[in-house]
Amino acid sequence: MAPQAAAASLPSIGEATASYEAWLGRRIAIVTADLAFKHEQMTVGSFPFLRSTFYRWAQVFPVRCPELRQAPQVLSVGDLHIENFGTWRDAEGRLIWGVNDVDEAWSLPYTNDLVRLMTSVRLAIDGGSIRITARRAASAVLEGYTDHLRRRGRPFVLAEEHRVLRDEAESELRDPVAFWTRFRALPKAVRPPRTAATLLAETMPHGSAFVLAHRRAGLGSLGHPRIVAWGAHDGGLVAREAKRMAPSACAWAAGARGPAPLHYDVLLRGAVRCPDPLLLPRGEWLVRRLAPDCSRIEFMTVRTKSGQVELLRAMGAETANLHLGASPRRVAEVLADLGTRPADWLHRAARVMAVATLADFGEWKRISAQALQHRQ
Repeated sequence: MAPQAAAASLPSIGEATASYEAWLGRRIAIVTADLAFKHEQMTVGSFPFLRSTFYRWAQVFPVRCPELRQAPQVLSVGDLHIENFGTWRDAEGRLIWGVNDVDEAWSLPYTNDLVRLMTSVRLAIDGGSIRITARRAASAVLEGYTDHLRRRGRPFVLAEEHRVLRDEAESELRDPVAFWTRFRALPKAVRPPRTAATLLAETMPHGSAFVLAHRRAGLGSLGHPRIVAWGAHDGGLVAREAKRMAPSACAWAAGARGPAPLHYDVLLRGAVRCPDPLLLPRGEWLVRRLAPDCSRIEFMTVRTKSGQVELLRAMGAETANLHLGASPRRVAEVLADLGTRPADWLHRAARVMAVATLADFGEWKRISAQALQHRQ
């Protein structure tokens, strides 16, 4: 089937969303209020829409970029974008930077993660938060990715090196007072899942007095049960979160009807990184520590063009860190494939996917406006 015909045969964004959410609802107990909030956030802007709709990406990318489908496959992040990076403390107490969410991990062409990352960059450029050109951004991402593949990777330890990343991690946006103030406002969890409550009790520091609360966070996973334990311990506040995991939306896009595997733990165990000792996959739940320096970073603090180039190069490098660990035997194949592609392949593919995303975003806003008029 020709690319144009294949694209025309795709279901609408409304149909895709209904189908995916029905599929997801057969696998987890969806929090309906959070899902409704997600639908609202999908109308706010093209970047929140991209973050919210990896299921649509999994459906559209192979059709819109057919020349990238045959690239070597690696265990991938899947839902990669510029705000899927954050920090944590390793076993030595050092501040580490890298990808902090791999809920959608799946075996995909290595090109998927790079194109999705660059598509998010293009949308951020349109929104004014990135000041360099899309072509320069694509070059920076590819430079970092290729360099780290050749070097067999290296973790990002924010100590003597990586000043730009360290400044971003220590910005005023991550102020501890503001961070913990938000926790005090969280609504108490009503009938939290027993498994989540047990896991949180087991992982909170011994002797801490804590409460269980419902937390609304993220965009792609809005609707998943997410329970937080927070409270006082030795003169300060501590918190843990339990989030219900589900199979990657790639399983839905591939037509999976039965159970599908979770790859979260496999990808992180193999990645070239300094692991977070308190990031704990436990069956179908993910438990992790929450703190001002153990959370996602918004792409808002780096304002200079040189700083943004360095940050995007690091994002490409960290993508390689994950691809390397999970699929080490594919490195030579990926490098060989990169050598066959034109210099601007990533720039052009991201432009195609940005156009497709914007078209879906416009359609979603129209659907949402019609639904609102109908309710009124």
